[in-house]
Amino acid sequence: MNERNLTLLTDFYEITMANGYFAKGKKEQTAVFDMFFRRAPDGGGYAVMAGVGPLIDYLENLRFTDADIAFLRNKGFFQADFLEFLRTFRFECDVWAIPEGTPIFPGEPLVVVKGPILQGQFVETMILLTVNHQSLIATKANRMYQAAKGRGILEFGSRRAQGYDGAVLGARAAYIGGCSGTACTMADLRYGIPAAGTMAHSWVQSFDSEYEAFKAYAQIYPDQALFLVDTYNVVRSGIPNAIRVFNEVVLPMGFRPKGIRLDSGDLAYLSKQARTMLDEAGFEDARIVASNALDEYIIRDLMLQGAAVDTFGVGERLITACSDPIFGGVYKLVAMEKDGRLVPKIKISEDPEKIINPHFKQVYRLYSKGSHRAIGDVITLFDEGIDESRPYELFHPDFTWKRKTVRDFEAKPLLTPVFAGGKRVYESPGVHEIRDFCRRQVDQTLWDEVKRFENPHRYYVDLSQKLWDIKQNLLREETRKYEV
Repeated sequence: MNERNLTLLTDFYEITMANGYFAKGKKEQTAVFDMFFRRAPDGGGYAVMAGVGPLIDYLENLRFTDADIAFLRNKGFFQADFLEFLRTFRFECDVWAIPEGTPIFPGEPLVVVKGPILQGQFVETMILLTVNHQSLIATKANRMYQAAKGRGILEFGSRRAQGYDGAVLGARAAYIGGCSGTACTMADLRYGIPAAGTMAHSWVQSFDSEYEAFKAYAQIYPDQALFLVDTYNVVRSGIPNAIRVFNEVVLPMGFRPKGIRLDSGDLAYLSKQARTMLDEAGFEDARIVASNALDEYIIRDLMLQGAAVDTFGVGERLITACSDPIFGGVYKLVAMEKDGRLVPKIKISEDPEKIINPHFKQVYRLYSKGSHRAIGDVITLFDEGIDESRPYELFHPDFTWKRKTVRDFEAKPLLTPVFAGGKRVYESPGVHEIRDFCRRQVDQTLWDEVKRFENPHRYYVDLSQKLWDIKQNLLREETRKYEV
């Protein structure tokens, strides 16, 4: 992010509004913005937070260059003093974010920005672009990780990604979500995500025979002998030739073969056939990798059919999240400063789902001290807190008669300070630490019912009584203005 000037990677209306705030003397007025999403991808029960690290890089390097200002001047309708203001523009907001790898749910703030309205408004596009994309891919990867039940998942999607950044940042997000490696070399260079790969069908075709292709590869990479066996015929040619080269080249050079890869055909049947042939040849430790337009549903079915696959290589259906390629995060103003205090703001819609939760907020996750599983999330006023020493009543924010009192619980705030007055106060963990954190959070704190692919149990995100009362009062006040 910091290698390029991304300042003008924004919706144009962010700049027109910034100019407007400046012209009306509002540029220093404090505002609070929330980013949240309304629905988990693929009808799932949860999503995975990702994108905070790259977002930090963007905010730390937010500057308007002379070229940026010259471009805006040539548009012909920005005030000269506004353009001069941009020369010394520095990001000065406070920012909170839910840490990467955390399971997240609809309606709760993922990123909160508090500061001068001009600045908080301007960063909307990049917050949404960064968190939406990476959370989408991390969520898809985690679904595949869940389907594989401990088998490895490799991200193979660079060639089908939506552009350069889609490939590299998508690999990062996929790794956070549960992948064990990537085919993207730059993701290894930039983030230390293990890059892996052996050969394509073109390597096999470039030799006079499949046997010669495998032999040549093994002579060059005897400690990485994993052969693509479906160029001609898996059972009659590919696997026999692989076994022959394992015996003739790999073992005499003092190495054990790594395995084979299947990229077409009936993967369940072929993997079981391959497993039998490899075992009978004494290569019980040789891995079987399967690829070919896989997704979580195909992986789940292969597992149910007893496929002898050790690692799944997933490409286009992960890197593009093709079954549901939109993470619908939105960014809304929820409070404004007036006379030295924050005043809650609300957006009303004919669609109840689009009515926002107002005010400056925090999110708490309640965990059972007995099972250590998450009970539910509560959105509170930012300075409200939850007393763990007393029973706490949860209630559905829409169907308020649905209530539950929880006891013996632990309440942990999710929104973590990232910037204070524009200064970074958070050290983003490395991707390996984030991935391990994600696995622990999803595997150990979410009930299996929440992780179902079809009809998952709804994980409740409730409002505190104080926040619910504020929201209802605002709704009444606003609707009365338009009563006939």
